[in-house]
Amino acid sequence: MLIAFDGSRESRRAMEYAAALLRPRKVEILTAWEPLHHQAARAVTLTSLGEPQEDPAQAAALQICQEGVALAESLGLQARAHLVESATAIWSAIVDAADELRPDVIVTGTRAISGWKSLWQSSTADNVLHNAGIPVFIVPPANERDALVDAASAPEA
Repeated sequence: MLIAFDGSRESRRAMEYAAALLRPRKVEILTAWEPLHHQAARAVTLTSLGEPQEDPAQAAALQICQEGVALAESLGLQARAHLVESATAIWSAIVDAADELRPDVIVTGTRAISGWKSLWQSSTADNVLHNAGIPVFIVPPANERDALVDAASAPEA
């Protein structure tokens, strides 16, 4: 099982649901990251092209991936970390990693973008689903009803 983990509430929720419902023993935790110079090039032109330095985006992605491994282990899973650089799109890096790692299923969360916003932003989960060629387990974000049920079932302090 390959779990796409970006540190968001949605990716944490996806991992928790996958652990509970699919009950894997071993998982591959994948964090895809985009180099800062790619991000900056989209926003503005680079003003300094000095010597290469450690990319803060890579350091942040490594920390996120380690958090994913820790969460998986807290759920009773054996986890291996995978950090991949995205050359084009995050979904593409996830699909490429799945081609290499050959999991039975890819697990991902989604922010469930809809309406007008969905016309301008493509969904990583949707692109993984349509391009992976293997089953994809997509967990939607929590909604208000889930939050109310969770609050009602929480033990009193």
